[in-house]
Formats: sequence, structure tokens, C-alpha cells
Amino acid sequence: MQSSSFIPSLAIAALCAACASSKLDLPAAAPKPDPRVGLRAGWMNAAEAAWNVRLVSTTPPSEQFIDHSNPGNYEFINSDLAFVGNYVIQGNFHGFQVWDLSRPSRPTLVTAYVCPGSQNDVSVYHNLLFASGEAPNGRIDCSTQGVPDTVSKDRLRGIRIFDISDIAHPKNVANVQTCRGSHTHTVVTDPNDTANVYIYVSGSAPVRSPNELAGCSALMPDQDPNSELFRIEVIQVSLAHPEQAHVLGKPAILAGLTARQSHAEAPEDIAAAAKAAAEARAKGGFTATVHGAEIVLGPGFVGRQLDSIVKARQGTGAPTGVDSAALRTALQGIVDKIVNPPSGPGGVRPGPTQCHDITVYPAIGLAGGACGGYGLLLDIHDVADPTRIAAVADSNFAFWHSATFNNDGSKVLFTDEWGGGLQARCRPTDKPEWGADAIFTVAHDTMTFQSYYKLPAPQTQFENCVAHNGSLIPIPGRDIMVQGWYQGGISVFDWTDPAHPTEIAYFDRGPMDSTKLVGAGSWSAYWYNGYIVSSEIARGLDVFELVPSGFISQNEIDAAKLVHFDFLNVQDQPKLVWPPSFVVARAYLDQLARSRRLAPDRVSATRNALARAERLSGQGRRDALTQLAAQLDRDAGGATGRAPVVVVGGMPVTSEAGSEKVRTLAAAVRDLANAQR
Repeated sequence: MQSSSFIPSLAIAALCAACASSKLDLPAAAPKPDPRVGLRAGWMNAAEAAWNVRLVSTTPPSEQFIDHSNPGNYEFINSDLAFVGNYVIQGNFHGFQVWDLSRPSRPTLVTAYVCPGSQNDVSVYHNLLFASGEAPNGRIDCSTQGVPDTVSKDRLRGIRIFDISDIAHPKNVANVQTCRGSHTHTVVTDPNDTANVYIYVSGSAPVRSPNELAGCSALMPDQDPNSELFRIEVIQVSLAHPEQAHVLGKPAILAGLTARQSHAEAPEDIAAAAKAAAEARAKGGFTATVHGAEIVLGPGFVGRQLDSIVKARQGTGAPTGVDSAALRTALQGIVDKIVNPPSGPGGVRPGPTQCHDITVYPAIGLAGGACGGYGLLLDIHDVADPTRIAAVADSNFAFWHSATFNNDGSKVLFTDEWGGGLQARCRPTDKPEWGADAIFTVAHDTMTFQSYYKLPAPQTQFENCVAHNGSLIPIPGRDIMVQGWYQGGISVFDWTDPAHPTEIAYFDRGPMDSTKLVGAGSWSAYWYNGYIVSSEIARGLDVFELVPSGFISQNEIDAAKLVHFDFLNVQDQPKLVWPPSFVVARAYLDQLARSRRLAPDRVSATRNALARAERLSGQGRRDALTQLAAQLDRDAGGATGRAPVVVVGGMPVTSEAGSEKVRTLAAAVRDLANAQR
């Protein structure tokens, strides 16, 4: 996991370790009024608001990945990120771009690889790049003319595999077709199998025709045991021969779940949908009812259905009026089959038939599955055959979207992509429990709900905003996360106390347009080797860095920068490990001082002891650190288990949490002493 990436940042952190500021009296209160409210609209010139983060750079999309005449062109949406060495690979509905982050203040384009077919979510494993394909226009040869036929040997729906040994010239070495395509995917490493990597495929498209991909079945499992429903696909990729990648199995991790009720849409959205549907019908458009609301069906979907009707009557050419009438008659049934699977035995409505995204944590043998109507806990000790061990549902969640574990695996956070990502769902009238994060504690096979977290700054009706992708920031001793909220910007929050998550930093821009909703904002915001990197749907690539505040000290930031990766896929969550370091010890000490869980005189004495030890070397340093660790053990109550007595507001307070934190600091100091041997 250790890497030489971003050596300048690491060198600066090392040089400043001894002199790092421990200023904890910086302002901790968020600015009032919230500067995110009322920001000026604009594409590349929108007004900005930042708190406790600094925008290092914004790099617009390359020319092949932008439509200057149409800022909201759906075909050029930037999607997810993956990292390898000094490079970030940015997915896009039109392909992917590779950026060199050697100079975070000025990323440079390495290659722009055109290969249409949403979402092009990307992952890496050393010299291999994987990309998801689900859209019906995706072609095996990556050309741009699309696939007009409903059944075609030219279509790619599944996983593309590239050799990026020469990252400026990616080479497509394999394509693995799947029955539902790949909306997202997760690269999974097996500690017991170093010859292969595995890919969990989450496909949300309708099941393909068996005439296009043999063996695909959309029947219910009681009608066809080989049904594609209620499953994910597991692909095995040989590292020596990636061209031999293939579907290894299809675990039925969703089998047996029943449908769960979610909340209705907001009243203003129901009214707006009804108005749009009426206007579409008046112009000859096609509509259908989904979850109680009438929606307008897109031209791509309608075109494919009409094409099927023409072929069914063995016709050619454009659809006729009779074809259109036949589609109108059958359309609601077609949509119902896609959205609401038929009832199972006993008339019980089944739960979701597919997952949206899965985050694996191989170090603890668990995965979190965000699967439409449920959040799942999976056992992945047998990587090729994951099994469900727990499932939770919540009527406040419209669509379980993604998952993140904290570092020790005692908590898991799920996101709710209410509205699908391109709707305004952070308006002042929207409930804070809708389109939010839900935080659970994890104990064995049980997930227990603790709280919700939602971006606290209201957005306008012209800004798509909802909980989306984020990652942990590796600050030792705390659960800190950065997360993209589309046009809500990025939000950094502390969920160490799972019942009381708190925002501690943010960045936001004004809407793309002040008169209508134009899709934009942070798709993903991830920490990578000292920086926060955000994939901005319409504006390109943003790079941020944290700045010291009343919530995060310079020591904590420097400790986070000690965690470096050779490559990173956030959905393949790595165990965060910090090397023995004075800055790590100081980070723990800052946390004790901030929370007042160690008496001020002991905080001061410990700071002085660390500074003295750092000035020493050899045996003298080891002895000084060993003595300090012993003193901290006594501060923590030592063998008696007594919690430290802390003076807060003139009153002595006993804190068991403080005792545990002091023991953590003592262990860090002892590790540092042992590292000197």
C-alpha cells in the first residue's frame, strides 16, 4: 500500500513534523449565514463557497469530452474515479480520461479514450483497467455510431478490460458480456488467491434477449432456476491472462427478500411530473405510471420498443401509426415488468432484483451491498461466492445507492440516491431523512440504525443534489468522510459518533443555470494520497486540500498524508494503517485536547515530552518514548482500568471514552519507541 506518489507532499510533512502547529483554538463554528446559499450561477464561472478546504485546481474536460453548445449534454457526463500511481482515471459516458496528478495544482491530460456507453465507471488493479458498460448504444469496437438494432452482435453490455501498462495508450484486451450489463462494478481481491482478481457486477438494465446473449432469462426463479433476477455476476480475471476473463458464478444474494415500502415523492414533484406528462401526451409522447407517478418515457426507450414491434411483424423501415398504437396499449405492462417484477409464490411481491453498488472490505471479510430497496451485509470470505448475512430496509430511503465502512468495520454508511441523481432533492422543503446517508453500527450479523446525515445547506430547485459517492479521509482515531452531493458540492463530515454526524468542511458552487436545472456537480469525491479529488459532472476535475481548523489540526492532516496507495478503488475499501510517527502521536494528542478528555496540564506535559524525545536519537529516544508510554498508561488508569479524571468547566469528569483514547495514544508512542530499534 505504501507508495512513492506525491513525494513532495510527504517530504514537506516529514520536515514539518517536529514543528507542526497544535493550534486548537481556530474557529469551530460554521459561518452564518451559510455562504452556500444564493451563489451566482454559471458553467465555468459560477460563484464558489469554501470552508476548511482549499480548491487547488479545476481542470475542464478535454475537447473530446465536452459539448460547448450544450452544457447539460447527457452523453458527456463525468462519472466515477480510480487511481493508480500519480494518475487519476475519470470515467465519462463518452469513454474515460486519464489525468497526471504529479502537480495537483495543474493536472495534465495523458489520454482521452473515446468509448461511448454509460456509465463507464472505472476501476484499476496495477496494469489493468476495468470499465462498466450498460447503455444500449455501447459497441464492442467503441465506435460512436451506436447500435440501432434491439438485438445485435455489436453491442457491449458488461465489463471492458484494458491493459494500461502504457497508460497513454490503453489496449482493450477483453470484453465480458453480462445479461444485465454493468451499471457499476467492484474489483475484489482474495488474500488466498494472488493469481486472480474478481469483479462483482451490478447491472440495473432489463435482462437482454437470449437472441443477443445466450442463456439470459428474465423469468422468475420459480419458472426458470437460471433466471438472472436477484443475482449479481462474479467475473474471474486471471492476472497472467486477462483475455481469458469470464463469468464464474451468479450468486443469488437478493433471493428471498420481499418488497419494502418507500415514501411517496414530494408533492411539488408529483405535480410537476403530472404537468410534464400531460404536455407530452398532448404532443404525442409516451407516458407510463411508475410508483404512483406518471412519467414521460425517453425517446431511446420508446424507439427500441417500436423497433421490436416492427421486427415482430417482420416489417422494415419506420414504425407506422398502427405500431405506435400497439405500443401505447402494451406500454404500461412493459414498464411494470421492468419496474415491478411479478409476484412470487403466495402472491408476495419480491424485493429488488439487482444491486446498484457493492463496497467490499476484504480485510474484514465483509461487503456492503446497496441494492435498491435494501442495504445488505455480505460475507465475502469466499470471494467467488458472497453470501447475505443481514439486510436492512428504511421507508425514508428511496434507492439504496452505495456503502462505506469505517476503518475498524464497526459501522457502515449507506447513501440514498432519491431522484436518481439528476433531480433537485436538497431543497428547503425536502425532508432531511430523504436523499441522505443512513449510519448503522455493525455487530456480527446485525446492523443497527443510528442516524441520518444530509447536506445541511439547502440548494435551489435548479440544482441536482442528493447523497452520492465518497470515501474515508485517513485521520487516525476518527471516522471522517468526504462525499460528493452533485450540485450540493462536497461535504466533509465526522461520523465518529454515529448518532451525531457533524459537517466540518465543504465546497460548493452556484447552479449551472439560474432559470432551469442543468445537470452538474460532484459525482465522486475521494481522498487520494493527500488530496481530495472530485469528478465534476460538467466542469471537469477538481482537486482540494484540507486546511487546519477547529475541527481538524495540522497534525491530523499530516498524519492522513502518511497513508499512501499505489492504486485505489474506493469500492474495494483498503484497511488504513499508519506508520509509527511523531505526527500520528500528536494527532491523537490533539484529539484528546480538543475533546478535553485529558487534563490540560497533562496535554502540555505530553507535548513537551514528545518534543524532547524527537530531539533525541538512538537509545535516548527509545527510553524517553518508553517512559512517556508508561506515563500515559497511568493517565489512562493502567491495570486498574480507572478512567482519567478531566476538569471541564471547573468540575471533575470521568470519561471512559477518554481513557480508551489515552490508551490509543500510549500504544502509538510505544510503537514509535519500538520502531527506533
